[in-house]
Amino acid sequence: MARRRRAKVRVVSGDPIYGSIVVTKFINRLMYEGKKSKSEAIFYKALEITKEKVGKEGLEAFNEALDNIRPRAEVKSRRVGGSTYQVPVDVRPDRQNSLAFKWLINAARARGGRSMIEKLANEMIDAVNNTGGAVRKKEEIHRMAEGNKAFAHFKW
Repeated sequence: MARRRRAKVRVVSGDPIYGSIVVTKFINRLMYEGKKSKSEAIFYKALEITKEKVGKEGLEAFNEALDNIRPRAEVKSRRVGGSTYQVPVDVRPDRQNSLAFKWLINAARARGGRSMIEKLANEMIDAVNNTGGAVRKKEEIHRMAEGNKAFAHFKW
């Protein structure tokens, strides 16, 4: 954690097709070794597949998938009197997006399938339907927060 000052938030421009900042951040998160055009191609092709299978517009399906993945609460370790407690805390909106991106991409990469395009599309379809690895991860985090509700008074 920085001790001097808060880190500046970088301004990100919208993506070339939808003009969405959220899509740009997701594409940047998907990118390996600076190959942005490759990650853009993967994302847009996955959106097309999702659009065909779900029947909704691609961006609309993506946003719905993210809404189903975003965590509302998580646990943070808090040391009190020699003991460490898992304290449930609310998640900031920017961290909600960041966690949703990470879980969606990791679940897609862990999936079996031929290409990343198909894996990402299938994971987004599952997220729209409230199933899949990313939604399972969110539910696991929520269960931990619910189970440790007794320690909520240690919130800082």
